[in-house]
Amino acid sequence: MNFLQLSSLRFSARKYTDEPVSQDDLNYILECTRLAPSAVNKQPWKFIIVESDEAKAKLHMCYNREWFATAPLYIIALKNNNADWVRPSDQKHHGDVDVSIAVEHICLAATERGLGSCWVCNYDTDMMLHLFPQPEGWEAVAIVPIGHIADDCPRNEKKRKEMNEIIERL
Repeated sequence: MNFLQLSSLRFSARKYTDEPVSQDDLNYILECTRLAPSAVNKQPWKFIIVESDEAKAKLHMCYNREWFATAPLYIIALKNNNADWVRPSDQKHHGDVDVSIAVEHICLAATERGLGSCWVCNYDTDMMLHLFPQPEGWEAVAIVPIGHIADDCPRNEKKRKEMNEIIERL
């Protein structure tokens, strides 16, 4: 499959089967994530694999949606605010950008393996801090549920702006 096909297939899957994600698929996804680029190669990230029933129950408290609870596996993507690259001219931190690139690597690698994923940012941040405490400076950026897509998983039509609406040539 070429990259355009992969990009076209990737969507926010919001219903999964109970079939577990294989260790081989998870290892592949994590290796693709490890290879993601970051500003000045700082790699200011950490990824928590949530697979135990106890950890899943905690995560469901952070984002309590019926569809979310159907995933057999989750990855919490965190950034280290003390280790990301900071642009000297305006002091802009690039940790969110770096982790976002890595999270999309997770989603695209999952798609390539025939799995579904969904980028979740609308969770209870206070609950996340309480239930998944991290050292000072670390912050959760996204939760990515991963699993085999249910046959009746809703798939919204992929609507994107036309090329002339997003490209400017000088």
